[in-house]
Amino acid sequence: MSKQCGASYLALKHASVRRKTLILANLWRIQNNADKLRWAARLQEQAQTAEAECRRVAEEEDQCQQTLLAEQEAAVVEEHKKNKAKYAPICNINIPSNPIILLCQYAVRKMKSGDYCKLFYFTNTSLEEAVRTSFTADEDALIMLPTTDGMHKWIPAGAARDPKAQIVKDENLTWEQFNEAAPRMVTLMKENDWPDDRINMHISFWSALQNHRWRHVFDVHKQQALLLYQAQQCWRWHLAIGSSNSWSLAKINQELLDEA
Repeated sequence: MSKQCGASYLALKHASVRRKTLILANLWRIQNNADKLRWAARLQEQAQTAEAECRRVAEEEDQCQQTLLAEQEAAVVEEHKKNKAKYAPICNINIPSNPIILLCQYAVRKMKSGDYCKLFYFTNTSLEEAVRTSFTADEDALIMLPTTDGMHKWIPAGAARDPKAQIVKDENLTWEQFNEAAPRMVTLMKENDWPDDRINMHISFWSALQNHRWRHVFDVHKQQALLLYQAQQCWRWHLAIGSSNSWSLAKINQELLDEA
């Protein structure tokens, strides 16, 4: 009987050990699987972090390259802007037979802005003076001039009118000088993209003066009156342009001409 009890006890003990072993094995597998999942998640997180860091570094490098390229392009643009003559394209055409219109910088600035400019700057006398001074003027020099609002600003010396220069008023030009200047001003208007209606208006205006009956009379005063009328009306037109009271110069007002 005792032997049977001992055998039963051993069997129960072995069964208990097996159950405990099985439970421990199951617990270990569960914990191991959880550890595997956590490790896999950690590895995935590290991989994602590394990938994001690589993207960030790549984006920063690309941004730096773009910034460097933009700075280089801006430097090239500034260099071309500062030294226009150095980078001006060469036109594949023959040397022109006609003389090149080389204005003083003051007149060039007026033509670019569309402001009033005296015809004298387009005469042979003024162009010859512009050629002489263009090789002696310091383009980098600046001078201070008052503005219309009472303030002062610095502008290139070449763009300012020389106060010592002898400028002939439009009304005091000779007809020969007028004939030199008017076509050249039209050419510069076109080169500086003046609106077609303004260019055509000036052409019509100056043509009307040339074809007016007073232009061919023996009375010098009447011929001079045409030049005075031209000077007065051009100046008045530039003052009024852009306002509601502007007008066209194309047709001559005989009443005003009689008063000139």
